[in-house]
Amino acid sequence: MNKAPKRRFISGFDGLRTLGVVGVIMYHLNPTIFSGGYLGVPIFFLISGYLITDHFFNTVDYGGKFSLGNFYGKRIKRLYPGMLFVLLASSAYIVFFLKDLLYHLDQIFITNILNVYNWWQIFNGQSYFERFANNESPFTHLWTLSIEGQFYIIWPLLLLLFIKFGVKKSRIFGFAMIVSVISAVWMAILFKPGVDPSRLYYGTDTRLFSILLGCGLAIVWPAEKLKVGLAKADKVKLNLIGGLSIILMILMIFTMKDSSAFLYRGGMFIFSVVTCIFIAVVAHPDAFWNRVLSNKLFHYVGSRSYGLYLYQFPVMIFFESRFKNVADHPILYPAIEVVLIFLVTEFSFRFVEQPLAHANWQSIKNFFKLSSTLQRVLALIVAVISITGCYGVVQAVGAPKPNVNHSQLATKINKNEKTNKKKKQQAIENLKKSKAKNQNGKLSAADLAKYKKAAKDHPVNKDFEKYDLSQIDLQRLKDIPLTAVGDSVMADGSDNFLKLFDDKKVIVDAAVSRQLDSSLDILQKYKDQGVLAPNVLIGLGTNGPFNNDQVAQVMKLVGPQRHVFWINVHVPTRPWEKTVNGVLDESSKKYKNLTIIDWNGYSNGHTDWFYDDNVHPNPDGSMYYSSFVVKQILKQLDKK
Repeated sequence: MNKAPKRRFISGFDGLRTLGVVGVIMYHLNPTIFSGGYLGVPIFFLISGYLITDHFFNTVDYGGKFSLGNFYGKRIKRLYPGMLFVLLASSAYIVFFLKDLLYHLDQIFITNILNVYNWWQIFNGQSYFERFANNESPFTHLWTLSIEGQFYIIWPLLLLLFIKFGVKKSRIFGFAMIVSVISAVWMAILFKPGVDPSRLYYGTDTRLFSILLGCGLAIVWPAEKLKVGLAKADKVKLNLIGGLSIILMILMIFTMKDSSAFLYRGGMFIFSVVTCIFIAVVAHPDAFWNRVLSNKLFHYVGSRSYGLYLYQFPVMIFFESRFKNVADHPILYPAIEVVLIFLVTEFSFRFVEQPLAHANWQSIKNFFKLSSTLQRVLALIVAVISITGCYGVVQAVGAPKPNVNHSQLATKINKNEKTNKKKKQQAIENLKKSKAKNQNGKLSAADLAKYKKAAKDHPVNKDFEKYDLSQIDLQRLKDIPLTAVGDSVMADGSDNFLKLFDDKKVIVDAAVSRQLDSSLDILQKYKDQGVLAPNVLIGLGTNGPFNNDQVAQVMKLVGPQRHVFWINVHVPTRPWEKTVNGVLDESSKKYKNLTIIDWNGYSNGHTDWFYDDNVHPNPDGSMYYSSFVVKQILKQLDKK
C-alpha cells in the first residue's frame, strides 16, 4: 500500500486568514472602515472546505485509509479548547459584572458544544445586526463555528460513502457545485428587502455555498499535485489572475454593505467564487501571491486567527458595557479593544489551546505536577475562570429574563408594528385619493382660524401640551400628510406619530435594524404607488453609517418638490454617531428641501430619557422625541 506524501503546509493561507479576521474585527468595531468586513467569514469557510477535502483525497488517493476517529479527535482538540474557554471565561465575567446576560447562557453553552448554535439563534430570533452593548450577546459570532462543526461531521461521512460506492471525483465535484448553487439561490429567495436578514446569515442552508466551493476546488486543484516549474508565461497568467481576484475581493470587503440586496442576491456568492479563484492561485507553489502572504506577520496573525475570531465579541461587548461613550473616542477605544483582543487571544493560544491541542496523558500528568511557579499561577487562573464559568452556566438554568427595560422596549416595538400594519394600508388608500388644500402643510389665515376654533371646541392629544405643543399645533398636525421611514428608534415612537398626525394621512414604516440602503426600495415603492407624501420623515443611521452619495440617492428619489425631514442620531455607544450626523449636516447645506432635526443636540445630557442602551427613548423620552420632531416639522413649514 502506497503512503500518502507528507502534506505541504500552504502558508499563504495564513495571509488569507489574516485578511478575513482583520476584516471581521474591523467591521464589528466600526463599519465605517470595513463596510463589508463580514465577508471574512466566507474566506474561513472556503479555506475549511478546501483543506478538509484536500486532506481526505490526499489520503485515499495514495492508498491510505481515512480514519473518522482520528479526524474527529484532531478537530475536537483543535477547536474545542478555545471554544470552551471563551464560553467559560465569558460566563465568568457575566457572573461578576453582567448578570442580565445569564439568561439563556445554559442553552448557548450546550448548543455551541453540540454545533447547533446557529439554528438556536434562528429559532430564538437572535439578530446579527443589533450592535448595542447592553443589547448584544458576546456569543453572537459563534454561529460560524456551528456551521463548520456540522460540515466537519457530515462532509467526511459523505466522502467515505461516495468512495465506498465508487462515485467518481467528477460526480462528487458536480454534486458539490450543484448544492452550492442551490444554497446561493435559496439565500436569494429568502431575502426580503427591509426585513432583518439574520436568518440568512445564520442558516447552514444559506451559507453552505462558500464551504462547498472550497470543497470543489480541492477536487480539481489538489495542493499536493501542483508542481513547481511552471513556464514563465503561465506564471504571469497565474499571478495576474491572483492580482485581479484579490483586488476585487478587497474592493468588495470595503464597499459591500450588509444591508445591500445585491449581497444576498448573488453578491456573497460572487465574492466566494472570486475568493475561491484566489485560493487556487495561493495554493500553487509557483505563485507570487503565495510568497506575499507567507510573511512572518501574516503567519503570526493567521495562526491566531481562530482565537482572534473567538474573543473579538466578548472583548468588545464587555468593554463597551463599561465605557459607553464610544462615539466620543472613535479611534482610542477601538485601538484599546484591538490590543485587548490580541492579549486575550495570545493568553488563550499559549496556555489553553496549544497545550490541550497537543495534550496526551503524560503531558497532562506533567502539567499537574506544577513544577514551576508559572505553572501554578496559570493552573490557578485557568481553574478559577473555568469553575466560575461553570457556575455561571448552572446559574443560568433558573435565571430570569434580563433587563426589564429592554423587554418593555421590545414589547412596545412589537405592539407598535402590529398596530401600524393594520393602519398602513388604509393610509395608503387615503393618500392615493387625497386632494386636500393643505397638502404642503403651509398655514393660511383661514386655516389658523379653523384650528383656533377646533382647539377650543374639540381639543386633541392634550397629554402632549406639556411638551411645548400648543393645541393649535396639535390641531394643525392632523392636516399634514406624511410618509415616515425609519429604524427601531422611530418604531419605538411610531404610536405617538400616529396619534399626533391623522393616521389616515400618515404612513410610518419603521423596523428594527433597518439601514439606509434597504430604505431606498421602501421609498421607491411608495413613490411608485403615488403615496409618497409632500413631507417625508426619515429616521435612519442608528444601525450603521452612510455617506453623502447615499443621502444624494434619497434626495434624488424623493425629488425637489417634496420636503425631507431627517432626524439625526443619538447613538453614543457606536463610533459612527459623529460620522452620520456630520454627513447630514453637510447634506443640509446642499439641499434646500432637506431639514435636519437635531435630536442628538436636543437630547444631549438627558440620559433619563433613554433605556439602558442610551439609544432608544423610554416612554417619557419617546414623548420628548416625537414632540420635538413634530415641532421642527411645523417650524419648517411656517418658513415656506
